Amino acid sequence: MSGEILILTIDGDSHAEHVARLLAARGAEAVVFDPAGYPVHAVLDAVYHRDGRVRRRLRTEKADVDLDRLTALWFRRPQAPVAHPEITDPVARAHMEQECAVFAGDLWEQLDCRMVPAPRERVRLAQRKSSQLVLAGRLGFELPDTLITNDPDEFLDFYNQHQGRVINKPLGVPAGSRADGEGVARMSEPVSTRDVTYADAIRFGPVVVQEYVPKRVELRVTVVGRAVFAAEIHSQESNHTRLDWRRYDPGGTRHEVHELPPEVAERCLRIVRRLGLRYGAIDLILTPDGRYVFLEVNPSGQWLWIEKATGLPIGAALCDLLMYGTVGEETAHVAGRP
Repeated sequence: MSGEILILTIDGDSHAEHVARLLAARGAEAVVFDPAGYPVHAVLDAVYHRDGRVRRRLRTEKADVDLDRLTALWFRRPQAPVAHPEITDPVARAHMEQECAVFAGDLWEQLDCRMVPAPRERVRLAQRKSSQLVLAGRLGFELPDTLITNDPDEFLDFYNQHQGRVINKPLGVPAGSRADGEGVARMSEPVSTRDVTYADAIRFGPVVVQEYVPKRVELRVTVVGRAVFAAEIHSQESNHTRLDWRRYDPGGTRHEVHELPPEVAERCLRIVRRLGLRYGAIDLILTPDGRYVFLEVNPSGQWLWIEKATGLPIGAALCDLLMYGTVGEETAHVAGRP
C-alpha cells in the first residue's frame, strides 16, 4: 500500500488510536505499531542492493508496510524492542534487545518521509530540560529561579534564599509508559524540612529545585505545526492539584480555552521550531498578576484530554500535519495561529 502513515507507540495508546480513526475517516491509511513487539510479533527487513537501491519493510500480524512508501512517521511514544521469551539468559537477552533496538532505531531514522515530532535523535535532544531553560530564556520567556546541582551547600543556599518555598522536579524524561500512553514519572513535590535534613544525599547525583511560582491557572499549550492551542487548567481550585496538575481528576478539574497574548504565542512557536520539532506540549504558569512563566516542553506530551474537555481540534491538526506537512487554515484559525 502506498501513502501510509506509521504511528510508533505503546500498545493501547488512546491518542494514537484516536488519530488513526480520524485519518481513516479522511481516507488515509494508518498503521499503529508498538516496537516492543519486535522481533516476537513483527519482522523488519532491509535489503541494500549493490546498485544503491534500498527496500525496507515492516510485517506484523495485522499489516505489511512498505516503509519506503510512507508519507509520514509519527514517533508518538515508542517503546524499546523486547527479546524473544525463548532467550532466557539475561546477558543474551540484553544483547539481543540492544541489537534489535539499534537496527530498528537506525531503520526509522533512514526513512525519507515526514517525521513527527522530529527524527528520534532530535526528539531526544529536545527533551533535555536544562537546554530548554536556556533556549526559553533567550527567546524572552520568564523562567522560575532554578538550580540543578549535586552540591548540598548550594541546595541549602537556594532553599534559604527562597524562604523554603521551593519544589523538587525530575530531571529526566518518564522511565516508562502505561497502557494508555501516559508516562510514569515522579511529580513535582515541595521540598520539605525533612528533605533538608537529608540534603547531604544530594552529592549522589543532580537534583532540580525551582522557586514556587504562584498560579492563577496552569496552561497546557499544544503546538502543532504553526497552530497554537492553549488551554487553562484550573489546578488551584483543588488542594490535590495545586503543585502539579498531573494529579488532577479529569472530571473534577475545570478546563477552558485560553487566548494567549500574540507575543507569548509566537514564543511558543519559536521554541518548538528552535528545538527542531513539528509538535510540542508546553507547560506555562499564568501568575495572579498576569505573568506567563515557562516550565518545560514535552515533545510527546498528552493532549487528548484537552481536546475532550475544551473541544480544541488538536487531533485534526495532527492529521493535517501527518498528511500534508502543515495545518489547514480552518483548524489553524480555531487554534488562534499567530
